[in-house]
Amino acid sequence: MVIDNKTIWITGASSGIGEACAYLYAREGVDLILTATRADRLAEVQAECIRLGAQCVILPYDLTDLAHIDELTDKAIAAFGKIDIAFLNAGISQRSKILETDGKVDEKIMAVNFFAPVKISRRLLPDMIKKGGGTIAVTTSISGKFGFPLRSAYASSKFALYGFFETLHAEYYDQNIRVVMVCPGRVKTNISYNALEADGRKHGQMDDGQNSGISAEKAAKKIVKAIDKQKPEVLVGGKELLMVYIKRFFPGLARKMVRKIKAT
Repeated sequence: MVIDNKTIWITGASSGIGEACAYLYAREGVDLILTATRADRLAEVQAECIRLGAQCVILPYDLTDLAHIDELTDKAIAAFGKIDIAFLNAGISQRSKILETDGKVDEKIMAVNFFAPVKISRRLLPDMIKKGGGTIAVTTSISGKFGFPLRSAYASSKFALYGFFETLHAEYYDQNIRVVMVCPGRVKTNISYNALEADGRKHGQMDDGQNSGISAEKAAKKIVKAIDKQKPEVLVGGKELLMVYIKRFFPGLARKMVRKIKAT
């Protein structure tokens, strides 16, 4: 990887894909900024990153607090004086049908998955442009390619990310801003544990589909390589990624398949 003297900010860094990517970057000796809700767990990741050779600052934050995201972003920039790569990875999934879901669940998922990365990017862009450019990587999902049972708000938030960040890429490409859409399928992380039920409670269990996914470490290797190469999009996962191509070329078949796939 050619990432000498780079400063990298990762949200959702206390576990899963974010944590695994942090360790890969730490081994390269970069300057890291890590954000997640759980301060205690984030401190553990920070200690490991420092042990691996990185300078590392943590900024614990709950991304549902949209009102103070500008302040968070300013602190991230100030930590090392710049952000070269922002990996906006934090997200919440869902396990509930549309008619059963409390509207506050929709709002929370959209806040963390869509509005938070949008507000961070809008605040971050002027500084990136001023300093010659940068890369914004965003974790979406194959659920951002097609609707999926029990994922109405989650899929909506991931669809929305494509619209916003592909537009951002088009508008600021000539100012050396690059966007990488990170599109995971099934990766064995805690995302199903933390997914929201209809009333906002955590799902609290590892789904069979999630449990059969690739490891976060394997996913991280592919993601970090894609970010380094500034690929517009990287699909990460196993055989479930075939659904992306089935939807593209055989949309009618894809709709039938989605209706029959086990959603947990």
